[in-house]
Amino acid sequence: QVTCIEVVEAYVERIKEVNPLINAVVKDRFEEALQEARQVDKLLSESPADDCLEEKFPLLGVPITVKEAFSLCGMPNTSGLVNRRNVIATSDATVVSRLKQAGAIPLGVTNCSELCMWYESSNRVYGRTNNPYDLQRIVGGSSGGEGSVLAAACSVVGVGSDIGGSIRMPAFFNGVFGHKPTTGVVPNDGQFPNAHGVRTSYLCTGPMCRYAEDLEPVLRVMAGPGVSKLKLNEKVSLEKIKFHCMDHDGGSIFVSPVDKEILQAQKKVVEHLESDLGVRVQRVAIHKMKYSFQIWSAMMSSKDSEGQEAQRFTDLLGDHGKPVWPLWELMKWLVGMSSHTLPAIALGLTEKLVNLNLSGKAKLVSMGKSLQEEMEALLGPDGVLLYPSHPTIAPKHHSPICMPFNFAYTAIFNVLGLPVTQCPLGLGSEGLPLGIQLVAAAYNDHLTLAVARYLEKAFGGWVLPGKV
Repeated sequence: QVTCIEVVEAYVERIKEVNPLINAVVKDRFEEALQEARQVDKLLSESPADDCLEEKFPLLGVPITVKEAFSLCGMPNTSGLVNRRNVIATSDATVVSRLKQAGAIPLGVTNCSELCMWYESSNRVYGRTNNPYDLQRIVGGSSGGEGSVLAAACSVVGVGSDIGGSIRMPAFFNGVFGHKPTTGVVPNDGQFPNAHGVRTSYLCTGPMCRYAEDLEPVLRVMAGPGVSKLKLNEKVSLEKIKFHCMDHDGGSIFVSPVDKEILQAQKKVVEHLESDLGVRVQRVAIHKMKYSFQIWSAMMSSKDSEGQEAQRFTDLLGDHGKPVWPLWELMKWLVGMSSHTLPAIALGLTEKLVNLNLSGKAKLVSMGKSLQEEMEALLGPDGVLLYPSHPTIAPKHHSPICMPFNFAYTAIFNVLGLPVTQCPLGLGSEGLPLGIQLVAAAYNDHLTLAVARYLEKAFGGWVLPGKV
């Protein structure tokens, strides 16, 4: 009904309209995108009706955005690090290349936190990204620009990555869908920083979308040949899923209590599943979840099977420049002279602390392995766990520094290697998005994606900011 050029022009205009407020797109490629849209229209007009274009190009003409940490040829690839501000990608990351080959049209790259290791998307290269539902609120990180740009209806699909919740937190705070696939299915190459050593088992690349039905086709393209490991062709009978529900982590001393509104939203999901599907949602209390933050930290800094140490964050901070001394950077920051953000400096200062208690760390790694076995046994081939996406709704700017470990609600599933879909559940009393995590056993992504599609119909999914 509409031409590709009309679609791309509409999204370009939308970005020009709202980006001055949200600062999500940090570099655009509008001219190239419009040219690519014209080529799509030409292809469509010249192709015979039986040309199987849908099979060759499943995302033909779909406007997308890409987290700036991923290489998109001709676009900056700084990851918010000042020393990398002149780095321009000369090739495409594997997932970006696959999406382009499937016909998608990138509109530009979006903001992230410095070196993708904080849950507020703000840095000294591009500044701060704002939440479209309330400009005084954070968008989450590190794929925060993607969450914001999707929520503001500036893009159809986003490319995100997630090592501690970097797809799911922004999706939650901005009221969109995000999927962290089972570990090791979607390639991570072509992003900076990439994972090394043990962290290659925890970093995941995945799709972010406004609509639940878009997650699966985009995941298929991103996964490429690896998609055969997932059971996306299996029909899911929702009535046969064994649903489990956990309201909170059990009361970790490091993490905020879960907001009443988030608990209330989760309760409504349970009630709806039970009344509409006739299933029984089993309440569970998994004791080890209380130590989610400690387990994630210990496993992130442990050696891999070949004894290789995890890459130091301080070394990443010195990329394309001189070595960084976190204490000296803190002194410079206090007088406004540092080119790094306070969260990045704090992470540099604290990363050595994890290795001070090696026996305690070994116990936590062992606890993580045991928790993984417990989760796999609980979920089995047909189980889905309902769990909060974050203890609070989108906080105000800067406040995450006062509650730095709240990302533990998402991070624990990275080290467990489980697939998780973040699903929006409408807006709360302050007009801010609510949501829930749907968790399944490894390679059962099809279950969480099916439940997300179901809950979107029941609870309305994405809500246009400013509508209420």
